[in-house]
Amino acid sequence: MTVTQIDLDDDALERVLATSHAKTKKEAVNLALRFYAEKQERAARIAKHFARAAKWGAVEDAERRHRAEKNAL
Repeated sequence: MTVTQIDLDDDALERVLATSHAKTKKEAVNLALRFYAEKQERAARIAKHFARAAKWGAVEDAERRHRAEKNAL
């Protein structure tokens, strides 16, 4: 664990504390960092799958079906 002195956004910190089970500022900051990292990693995995799907035409097929369903309404 790294010891770092930083200035924190008090409002954001209070929001994390209020909406999580974190009991300390340290827990809240670590929770927010993990949450952010997990969201970014998930977005990267989704983008990778989307790129693969685009290579074999799945994206165009889905768009075409979506337009057809939308126009049928």
